[in-house]
Amino acid sequence: MRVTLSIFFLLVCGLVSGQTGSISGHVVADGKAVAFASVSISGSAKGTITDSVGYFQFTALTTAAYKLKATASGYLPFEKKITLKNDSTIQLAIELTRGERSLEDVVVTGTLKEVKRLESPVSVEVYTPAYFKKNPTPNIYDALQNINGVRPQLNCQVCNTGDIHINGLEGPYTMVLLDGMPIVSSLSTVYGLSGIPNSLVERIEIVKGPASSLYGSEAVGGLINIITKKPENAPRFSADIFSTTWGELNTDLSFKLHAGKHASVLTGINYFNFQNRVDNNHDHFTDMTLQDRISVFQKWNFSRKNNRAFSLAGRYMYEDRWGGDMRWNKSFRGGDSIYGESIYTNRWEILGNYQLPTVEKLMLSLSYNEHYQNSVYGKIAYIAQQKIAFTQLTWDKKIGSNDFLFGAALRYTFYDDNTPGTASADSTNPTSQPQKTWLPGIFVQDEIAINTKHKLLLGARYDHNNYHGDIFTPRFAYKWSINDHNILRLNAGTGFRVVNLFTEDHAALTGARVVEIKNELKPERSYNANINYIKKFHTRNGSAVNIDASAFYTYFNNRIVGDFDTSPDTIFYDNLNGYAVSKGITLNIDIALRNGIKIITGATFMGNTLTQDGKTAQQILTEKFTGTWSVSYKIKKFNLAIDYTGNVYSPMRLPLLGDLDPRKEYSPWWSIQNIQFTYGGIKKFELYAGIKNLLNWTPNKGNPFIIARSHDPFDKDVDYGSNGQVVPTLLNPRALSFDPTYVFAPNQGMRGFVGIRYSLK
Repeated sequence: MRVTLSIFFLLVCGLVSGQTGSISGHVVADGKAVAFASVSISGSAKGTITDSVGYFQFTALTTAAYKLKATASGYLPFEKKITLKNDSTIQLAIELTRGERSLEDVVVTGTLKEVKRLESPVSVEVYTPAYFKKNPTPNIYDALQNINGVRPQLNCQVCNTGDIHINGLEGPYTMVLLDGMPIVSSLSTVYGLSGIPNSLVERIEIVKGPASSLYGSEAVGGLINIITKKPENAPRFSADIFSTTWGELNTDLSFKLHAGKHASVLTGINYFNFQNRVDNNHDHFTDMTLQDRISVFQKWNFSRKNNRAFSLAGRYMYEDRWGGDMRWNKSFRGGDSIYGESIYTNRWEILGNYQLPTVEKLMLSLSYNEHYQNSVYGKIAYIAQQKIAFTQLTWDKKIGSNDFLFGAALRYTFYDDNTPGTASADSTNPTSQPQKTWLPGIFVQDEIAINTKHKLLLGARYDHNNYHGDIFTPRFAYKWSINDHNILRLNAGTGFRVVNLFTEDHAALTGARVVEIKNELKPERSYNANINYIKKFHTRNGSAVNIDASAFYTYFNNRIVGDFDTSPDTIFYDNLNGYAVSKGITLNIDIALRNGIKIITGATFMGNTLTQDGKTAQQILTEKFTGTWSVSYKIKKFNLAIDYTGNVYSPMRLPLLGDLDPRKEYSPWWSIQNIQFTYGGIKKFELYAGIKNLLNWTPNKGNPFIIARSHDPFDKDVDYGSNGQVVPTLLNPRALSFDPTYVFAPNQGMRGFVGIRYSLK
C-alpha cells in the first residue's frame, strides 16, 4: 500500500510539474525597440528587464491567469491579462505610449532646431497639457505654479499684476516666447501673460539660465517657449469648461478644418469671466481682480514639396479688469472719491515660419504684435501702446561632425505712453516722445559630435542697440552621455538685458512719481555656469525613476535698481554700485511605481543677493527654497484618476513702508495644495472636480492688514515732514501711505471646482 501511494504521489508531481509554459516578447515604441524596460508579473516576485533589442522572456511558469506589466522611463505603463495553458508559449508585441514628460521628446528651445531632448547639449524641461490638467487653470500664467523653480509672482494686491520668476529672479529676467517668437515682453508682461489660453498649447519648453546668445535681450534668467499645436495633431473639436465656487468661469474651445488639399487650420477660443466681488479679509477691497477676457487664436499649416515648413498664426485678446474698493463702479474711473484700478487691454499678434525653397535649409521667421493699454490707478491715468516687429533668418548646415546654425535677426520696438518714460534717452528733453529701439543681430553656433558619447556646442551672438551700442554674448555647452542611464551636461555663457523702466515696475507704471535717471544706464550683463546630471534607473519590481539635478551660478554687473526710499515723490534709477548673484541647486524626480502611482516632485535651494557699496542683502520677494509635487493614481476599475498637486515656499523679504509698519518683514512658510478627481468612463468625455487651496492659506494670515491705509487710498490724511518722508500723526500713527504692493501669494482661499472635457478625434 505504501509503495502504491508513493508511485501515485510521484505521478501527480510529475503531471503538475509538467504543466508549465513561457511568456516572451518585444517591447517597442514608435517602431523602435525599448531597451531596459521593466517587465513584471503582478502578484509575484517575477520580473525582468528587456535587452538591447527590447526582448524579454519568462520560463517555467505554471499554468494560470497572469497580469503582465511593462514600464519604461517616459512612457505610460502597459498592462495585459494572459491565460497560460499547459506547455504553451505566448509571444507578445508590447507597444508603449509616451507619457507626459519624456526624455525622448523633441525640443527646439535649447538650440533653435528640432532635436530629441535626450540628445540636446542644453538642458531643456518639457511639460505637456497632460501635466497641467492635473490642476486646471484658466491661463498659462497660473499653470506654471507647479513647475519646480518657476513661480508666478503677484506684484499688486489690487490689479493682480504678475510676472514669472525663474530660480528667484524677477519677471523681467524671464523671456516668454510663442513658437520661438519674442512677442511677450516689456508692456505685455504686465497683463499679457494671463491672456494665453491653455487650449492652444502643444508643450512648454523651459531653459533655466541665460540664453541671450540665441534669443537676445531679456533671456537672462531663463526663457519659457510656448509651442502651439499643429493642426494635424489636434482633435477635430475639443471643449474644456470649468467653474469654481468663487464664481470663475473658464471656457476653452478648439476645432480644426481642412482648407483644400494643402492647408489645415486650427482655431482656439478662450473666454474667462469673474465678476464676483469677494472680501474675505474685510479690508473693503476686492480679494481678487474682476476680469472679463476673450482670446481667439488661429493657426494655418500648409503642406509643401519635400515637407518644407510653412505656418501662419494669429491671436487677438481683449480684457477688461478692475480691482479696488468694493463700492467702485465705472462712474468712479479716474476720480479721487472711490478707489479702483481699471485696465483695458487690447492686443493682437501674428507670427509665421517659412522654409525657403532652396537646397540649403533656410528658415524665415517673423512676428508682429501691437499691445494697447488704457488704465487708471486711482486718479492716475496710464495710457500706453507698444509695437514689436521681429524677423529672423536661420541657416541649418551640417558639415561632417559639425552641425552649424547661422542666423540674422532684427527686432524693432515702438513704445509710447503718457509718462516721463518716453522722454529722450539721455533725459535732456523732458518732452514726451515715442521710444524707438532697433536691435539687429547675428549669431552662429556649432554643435560638434566628437563621438557617440561626447557633444560640444559653441555659439556667439553680436547685437547692436541704437541706444546702448554693441553687445557680444558667447555661449558654451557640453554633453557627456556616460551610458543609456546617465547624462552629464555643462553650460556656460553670458547674457544682457536692456531695461524698460516704465513697463517693469508697477510703481513707475502709475506715473505718480517724477523719474530721475542719475547716469547713462548701461545694459545689465550676466555670467552664468550650470551643470546638469540625469540619472535613469528601473527596479526589478517594475518601477521607474528619473533624477534630474542641476547646480547654477549667475553673476550680474550693471544691475539697474530703482531707489524708492530717498524721496516719496521721485524714483531714482542707476546701475548698481556693486554686483548681484543668483546661485543654487535644483532637483527633479519622476517616479512611476509598479502599483500605478506616478510622482513628479522637485525642490530648489537658492540664494539671490544684491551687493551695494560693500553691503550684501537678500533680494526682496525672493525665497530661498521652493518645492513642488504632483502625485497621480488611476483606479482603472472605476475609470477614476486622482491628482494631488502642490507647492511650498520658504520665507521671503517683503516691502515695508518704514520702521513703524506693523506688517511682517518676512513671509512665513506657505503652501498651496490642490486635489482633483477625474472620471473617464464616458466615451469622448472627461468629468473632473476638486478643491483648490486645500489649506485655505492666504497672505493676510498673521498680518493686521495687507493693503496699507485701504481706508485712505488717495493719502488725503497723510502728512509729510521737511525731508519729504511720511510722519506719524493722530490719524496716521504708523506713518503709512496707501500701499498695495505688499503681496507675495494669491489672495484666493479654498474653493471647489467642477469641469467637463470633450474631445472628438
